[in-house]
Amino acid sequence: MPRFIIERNIPEVGAWPAETLHDVAQKSNGVLCDMQAAGSSIQWVQSYVVEDKIFCVYLSPDKAALLDHAQRGGFPANNIFEVKAVIDPTTGE
Repeated sequence: MPRFIIERNIPEVGAWPAETLHDVAQKSNGVLCDMQAAGSSIQWVQSYVVEDKIFCVYLSPDKAALLDHAQRGGFPANNIFEVKAVIDPTTGE
């Protein structure tokens, strides 16, 4: 299944307390559960919270499912990029 990176612009998200991030993750999990129960194969892998953005890694059949998830959850999805390749230090060996 294709892997995507979602860029979510959220001012000052890096300063949010752990409880707020927990609530956001819980909301996302609930939306994903509903979508999966309806037959979608979308999966959240992990997210990286920085100063004013969250970068989320998802497995999804397409961008449409990611946009649906964002809309249902009330999350921004400012940019969505399909991952074309993954490299790491061992790629250069």
